Amino acid sequence: MTVHTREWQLAARPVGEPTPDDFRLVELDRPDPAEGQVVVRMLVMSVDPYMRGRMNAGKSYAAAWEIGETMKGGAIGRVVESRSPDVPEGSLVLADAAWRDVAVLDARHVRVLPDLPGIPPSYHLGVLGMPGLTAWVGLFRLAEFREGDTVFVSGAAGAVGSLVGQLARINGASAVIGSAGTPEKVRWLTEELGFTAAFDYHDGPVAGLLREAAPNGIDVFFDNVGGEHLEAAIGAFNEFGRAALCGAISAYNATEPAPGPRNMFQMVSKKLTLRGFIVGDHADLHGEFIAKVPALVTSGELVVRETVREGLENAVDTFLDLLRGGNTGKMIVRLAEDQA
Repeated sequence: MTVHTREWQLAARPVGEPTPDDFRLVELDRPDPAEGQVVVRMLVMSVDPYMRGRMNAGKSYAAAWEIGETMKGGAIGRVVESRSPDVPEGSLVLADAAWRDVAVLDARHVRVLPDLPGIPPSYHLGVLGMPGLTAWVGLFRLAEFREGDTVFVSGAAGAVGSLVGQLARINGASAVIGSAGTPEKVRWLTEELGFTAAFDYHDGPVAGLLREAAPNGIDVFFDNVGGEHLEAAIGAFNEFGRAALCGAISAYNATEPAPGPRNMFQMVSKKLTLRGFIVGDHADLHGEFIAKVPALVTSGELVVRETVREGLENAVDTFLDLLRGGNTGKMIVRLAEDQA
């Protein structure tokens, strides 16, 4: 017998903003698992901003998807058939195997996850997964957060930014300021997540909005947006300010080089430290992260929100909506009900 699956493939490399024509959904038959392999029925898949870069040709920190290749990304699934003693049938696993509903995978390429009481499996794609670890690494290692710091987070209502701001607040920030793209997101940041202040970056020049929100300047900047936000942060920094540069989503669909900040000399005069990072280079912090963050989730001290869409057939629309800012918190696609 063979394994029947539906899979999204990259159909074309986009120019500027991707369109549905850049993707195609296909039905395929995969061979039964060989020794050392497992069959995983996907429950939930992640869409993330970094995936936009994988649609481009050329070298980057994440391998480019080839035309005609099945697209990949984080997914949680149940093992429905196993030919590996290390991954029993029924295991909940994390795999870099979406975008598809069923996958035949080498057992060494999946990670068995614990079933944590009170924590949905999808949280392993968000607060307990790559976005959560990204927030932890960027805030505590790269930006060297210290109690009493004033922290500014761009893209603060997203999967990473919403966690950065809360972790800073929980750990003694004197103020946490966030930018977001809608009034509803701004209210969520201040009313539910405990940000000191937040603003909609559509309401005016970011530099002026940040100056109003943080009149005494900032000490830490966690950047998910780049561009105007980075320039504003450089202008608002106090001496010896530190930035963790995680992403620059404002330029992901650009067809021309984006202009750099015009105030770079302030990096010298203010003695600033700006550090770009990729979370995969800091896997040594995973144990520390897992030792502390699940308890914050189960206690309710760390607020988690997901934007959920249903069905593999809607994965592309969900991804495109993510790039337009259509998510609050982590954006995921639910593929199947968990029968465990």
